[in-house]
Parts: sequence; C-alpha cells; structure tokens
Amino acid sequence: MLRAATRGSALARWQAAHVASLLGVEVELVVVETTGDQRQDVPIWEIGGTGVFVKEVQAAVLDGRADFAVHSAKDLPSEGHPSLVIAAVPERGDPRDALVGSSLDALPPGGVVATGSVRRRVQLAERRPDLTFAGLRGNIDTRLRKAADYDAVVMAVAALQRLGRESAVAEVLSVDVMLPQVAQGALAVECRADDEATAAVLAGIEHAASRQAVDAERAFLAALGGGCDLPVGAYAVVGHDGVLTLRAMLGASDGHTVLRASESVPVAEGEALGRELAAHLLATVPT
Repeated sequence: MLRAATRGSALARWQAAHVASLLGVEVELVVVETTGDQRQDVPIWEIGGTGVFVKEVQAAVLDGRADFAVHSAKDLPSEGHPSLVIAAVPERGDPRDALVGSSLDALPPGGVVATGSVRRRVQLAERRPDLTFAGLRGNIDTRLRKAADYDAVVMAVAALQRLGRESAVAEVLSVDVMLPQVAQGALAVECRADDEATAAVLAGIEHAASRQAVDAERAFLAALGGGCDLPVGAYAVVGHDGVLTLRAMLGASDGHTVLRASESVPVAEGEALGRELAAHLLATVPT
C-alpha cells in the first residue's frame, strides 16, 4: 500500500482519489493542512503566493509520512524542491476559466466580478474596462455560495467538473479571452528523488502530451524569475504532428496593459520556447 499526501479540501481529496484509481493500487490518504488553507481571509499574494498550498504537503513526503504527494500543478512553484521530483503528470483536465453568475457580455456596466487572481482581473478588464473587482477566497462550494453577492465570479472549469458543479457555469471563457494559469487543470504527482520504487509505479500514469505542455508552461514561469509579481498566464498544446504551440501573457504593472505572444516548435523544444517567450515579454513590458 502507498500513502498519498494531500490537502483536506473536497477537491484535493478528489484529486488524490483520482490518482489512486489511475494507479490501481491501494492508497492511504495523508491529509495535511497548509498555510493557504489556514489563512482564508487573506489574498494569496499576501501570504506568499505560489507555494502556500504545497509546502506542508511536500514536507509529509520528505519526512516519510507519505510516499508521494498529489498537487494541483498550478500551485507548484516553478522551481522544484531539490529532494523531490514530479514523477507523473496524468492526463490534463480542462485548463480554462469560467464565469459563474453571468456571461461576460451580459454583465451590467460597472459590474462587480469576484476573483482573487490578478491574472483573471487584467484579462477581463482588457475586454471590459468598465468592470470592477472584488477579492474571493475559499473552497469551491464557498465560492459558489458567495457568487450571489456579485454579478459574477471566476472559477476554474476543471475544479467545477471534478466536483460535479459544472451546471453552475454561465460561460466557459475561451483561451483567446482568458489565458489560463500555468499548468491549470493538470495534476502533479511528486515523490522523493531517491525513491526509485515509488517513482516507477507513478510513471505508469504519466500522460506524455500533458507533461510536455506543463513543462513548457512551467519553463516560461521559471524564466520570468521568482521575483516576478506581474499577472502571468500560459497554455501549451501538443498536436498529433509533434508540434507544441505555446501561448503566453504578461500583464504590466499599470494594471491595464496585457502583452501576449504565441509560437509553435517541435515538442522537444517546448521548454526552450517557454524561456524564449518569457524573455520576449519581459523585454517589451512597460515599467
């Protein structure tokens, strides 16, 4: 039997159970509370940004309480822990964002949209400069309950689908309108770098195209640098012809300018493309 470290939310438990079902072996869940779970009243960027949902879960693997950890890949910092490896990325779910409560065109002038993500805010404001925004934290059901307090809220499609809440969606936003967060919709399964036996088991649920796309997106994020606090989005797709197309965006500090770039390369060059697009956007973003 293997032990899987996970956060305690309904979504995190679903993700861990999903990985267990893919593995086809008995898995015991080791539930861990993270800083991000404890501080629901504070915006993510004020309590450390990327990584606030993973450090304690990773610690359970590092100290031997668990054999592997299941994360939402979007929560992982771009620079991995030196003693851990991402042993598997299963087939990715829907990477897109959705509006709950109203479609984009149906929002009233000056409508209030709730989201805790600056990436989502700048892209919505690009299409609808009249909109105003409010913060939003909490688990999926909490956010759905709060939706009645605003004209709309923004949520990840995959999260709603995984918990059977997709009927709440008013509009799924095209990636042309809302470029997703890096690795959104994907899961990342980590184990200790020296645990070859567990890594071999986890390798059986690796989905090559999903891994290649996530690696390209994470390379883009890593190249922006750990100090980058600007709105960022990226989405890669691997075609049947072995060509990877990466779309990326970077918001300027003025909160209004959104820069976008897109290019296609052979899949083996995906990570290099991520770094190239990061350098291009950083060189052109106004300060």
